[in-house]
Amino acid sequence: MLKKIILLVCLILTASLFCSLKYNNNHNQKTIIQFATWGSESEMKILKPVLHDFEQENPDIKVDLMHIPQNYFQKIHLLFASNTAPDVIFMNNQYLPVYANAGVLEDLTPYNQQFGFENFYIKSLEALSWNNHIYGVPRDVSNLVIYYNKDIFDKYAVPYPKSGWTYEEFLSKSQKLTHLPQVFGISFDEEPLFYMPYLMGFGVDYVPDFNDQKVKNAIQNYADLRHKYHIAPLKTEVSSMTMAQMFLQGRLAMYLSGRWLVPKYREEAKFNWDVIEFPKVNSLSKTPIDASGWVISKSSKNKKEAIKLVQYLSSKSSTEQLAKSGLIVPARIDCADTLQDGQKPENSKIFTDIIESSIPTPITVNYREILDNLKSETERIFNL
Repeated sequence: MLKKIILLVCLILTASLFCSLKYNNNHNQKTIIQFATWGSESEMKILKPVLHDFEQENPDIKVDLMHIPQNYFQKIHLLFASNTAPDVIFMNNQYLPVYANAGVLEDLTPYNQQFGFENFYIKSLEALSWNNHIYGVPRDVSNLVIYYNKDIFDKYAVPYPKSGWTYEEFLSKSQKLTHLPQVFGISFDEEPLFYMPYLMGFGVDYVPDFNDQKVKNAIQNYADLRHKYHIAPLKTEVSSMTMAQMFLQGRLAMYLSGRWLVPKYREEAKFNWDVIEFPKVNSLSKTPIDASGWVISKSSKNKKEAIKLVQYLSSKSSTEQLAKSGLIVPARIDCADTLQDGQKPENSKIFTDIIESSIPTPITVNYREILDNLKSETERIFNL
């Protein structure tokens, strides 16, 4: 009996070992590629099924998703520094020069055939380029527009803004719409991202240096919205609220922001609203455009698989899935119609209409440091 038990145990162990080896061999046949990205919960709900579909179509590839919702670029920097950078990394144009200049990103310029760069807005490709080389395949473009509360315009009998409006019209409407302390005509944000359209509108189409007189004049023109015209709220009048919250509460007639707020306003706004492009100061005025997309680590040992993943993520069908959520302005030209979905804002087309007349935000390797210095210098001017 003892011999039979020992024999049975040996058979079970042998079978178990065989199954284990078979599983491991099958598992080892898959190439694992790491993919790092930030993103809100709503973005991840869209992204994860896309990655699942990619794996289904490519059974020999497994995607190891690294979702980094906070301190994203600090962690990406550490991964590069420790030579453990992911194969594919989601990146924006404000940080791309740092890594491209350091030589740690794959130059994607030669991969035009694989990625079909002709399908993307030229400005999005320019934004993700460095020294005339393309380092990122664009997912979306980011431009700022004026959101406006139609109900407030109607209440004070102010005509809605029309495409091609001027800065003088913008100031005039803002003054007519301001009824303190309840309503301010326009938002005011101290982050450079949100006043860059003002700077570029007044001719600062280069990296802003506070010691530059044109930059100082443009910053003062922006500060005048608060201190000269009294049409934008002071920090003390905002308290702990964000500009987005003030707009939702009906305390801002107009609000400068990006496409990412569309889903929130569709769900929460209790008033009629729409969007219009930032007004032109003069015929030479430009507006900034930013972009985000996928880059490939130069040290990746799985470049073939990484290219496949980026091809899939940047495809028309994948881009449309994210664009339909209202979160992004797609960088693909053939996805522009996705914004015209019959939902608010009615003038969604403006997000793509203004792309070609915009220019990529001027970026340098030390751009983040420049912005930090700018914020330090402007705090006093903005809060006299």
